Amino acid sequence: MTDVIGHDAEWWRGAVIYQIYPRSYQDSNGDGVGDLGGIVERLPHIAGLGADAIWISPFFTSPMKDFGYDVSDYCDVDPMFGTLADFDRVVARAHELGLKVMIDLVLSHTSDQHPWFKESRKDRGNAKADWYVWAEPKPDGTVPNNWLSVFGGSAWQWDGRRRQYYLHNFLTSQPDLNLHHAPVQEALLDVARFWLERGVNGFRLDTINFYFADRYLRDNPSLPPELRNDSIAPSVNPYNHQLHLFSKNQPENLEFLRKFRAVLEPYGAAAVGEVGDAQRGLEIMAEYTSGGDKVQMCYPFEMLQPARLTAASAAAVFDRLAAAAPDAWPCWAYSNHDTVRHLTRWNLSDAAARVYATMLMCLRGSVCLYQGEELALPEAEIAFEELQDPYGIEFWPEFKGRDGCRTPMPWVTDNGLCGFSSAERAWLPVTAPHRPLSVAAQEAEPGSMLHHYRSVLAFRRGHPTFAQGRMTGWKAEGDVFNFTRSGGIEIFCAFNLGEGAAEVMLPPGHWERMGESVGSIAPAGGKVQLPGWGCCIARKV
Repeated sequence: MTDVIGHDAEWWRGAVIYQIYPRSYQDSNGDGVGDLGGIVERLPHIAGLGADAIWISPFFTSPMKDFGYDVSDYCDVDPMFGTLADFDRVVARAHELGLKVMIDLVLSHTSDQHPWFKESRKDRGNAKADWYVWAEPKPDGTVPNNWLSVFGGSAWQWDGRRRQYYLHNFLTSQPDLNLHHAPVQEALLDVARFWLERGVNGFRLDTINFYFADRYLRDNPSLPPELRNDSIAPSVNPYNHQLHLFSKNQPENLEFLRKFRAVLEPYGAAAVGEVGDAQRGLEIMAEYTSGGDKVQMCYPFEMLQPARLTAASAAAVFDRLAAAAPDAWPCWAYSNHDTVRHLTRWNLSDAAARVYATMLMCLRGSVCLYQGEELALPEAEIAFEELQDPYGIEFWPEFKGRDGCRTPMPWVTDNGLCGFSSAERAWLPVTAPHRPLSVAAQEAEPGSMLHHYRSVLAFRRGHPTFAQGRMTGWKAEGDVFNFTRSGGIEIFCAFNLGEGAAEVMLPPGHWERMGESVGSIAPAGGKVQLPGWGCCIARKV
């Protein structure tokens, strides 16, 4: 390990991680579903973009009730996506291209088709009887407590064989593992070892704060209406009516994360955890990543909110983070496979999308980009009869689900499936607004969003201060969010997140413009005139 900024001792710190949703990235065998062979084919696009790593959403054996987030075999590939040999090809090709490989591990729950659960539910005396969260009914036969499922309704499902309820924070077909039971923890750590031995460089840990439930199964308190937030579940879902004090975020999780970190260390691997909490996401993230002995990174939901990120809300995020733990390490994302694409969610113009992309690359922390984000893809409009997402089907039409951000990647502009597949139909449709935004079309247009993303990633990589340096002095001045990055050199950054022009004073000293290639405006006389959606990035000399 070294303290010199720019060295690769801690590759994850400040890394740009490109998320691949494998069902929708590239189909290599013509069945209308993306696969690992397709990922091998398209990895040069990601390397050419300038990313440091890929994160592949689940490809494990699964009945696909939740599209791979319901795992029935942690150590094999679902035939839909290929084979273990295909996965090995992904790792080999990624490493040839200089990309690290992270894979999605779902450790809080399994599919009800997993052999562990099949054995656990047989009776109360088998070897895996305690591997899941089972509980007695109340005397009147009702559920053990008031916990709710993220996917709607009670988080408890009755099982007639054991005559007990089992916990499911998500679908009824996704029973929660009992991590209070030591053999469960060891089995999950063995899963991590299996993939590390195959050459992966790290993991994205799904629902990292759901690993433990309160051992006493105490009721969650209610949440006042003014505090409810739909960043975890849509507002039509009563899940938002509770403060989830006991169903997740338990203190026992810290020791398990320390064990997980110890497994990673010999491999030089890293983990980024998903913190799904609408009230305390930043604070939990800080708790999980501070101290250097738990996971390296977490991404909270503060930049995945329905409400547009403003200068004031951005400053508030960094205020909270600094108060929680100065050494915490965030991984910021605007979009992912569970949220409406941010171009649509925030109703961004082309100019606005560009300044948000540039700002993301200048923030302290690591970054996750979601496939198609570099093309400025809007959310796809999917008809009800074409929906696949059980979440969307359950809450339609008030909430249209997650399929709109999961449609196939458009590689070329045509009237078929835009180079995604040779099939007549894909698992989700390619919608008309995506066709002219294809990779091929944007490659041919020097001023396209794809070229802008390449420029901002190259700019970040060319100045290691952005990836690993300190961030200080952040503040909101009207619509302008500004801050200073330091470490080797000192860099002032100001981003106008509004339509109106603004004048910004730079800190004392002499500053010269950086980042002309990403639209940075030169300061003059200790200040800079920013147009709407303008930015200034300047180096102290």
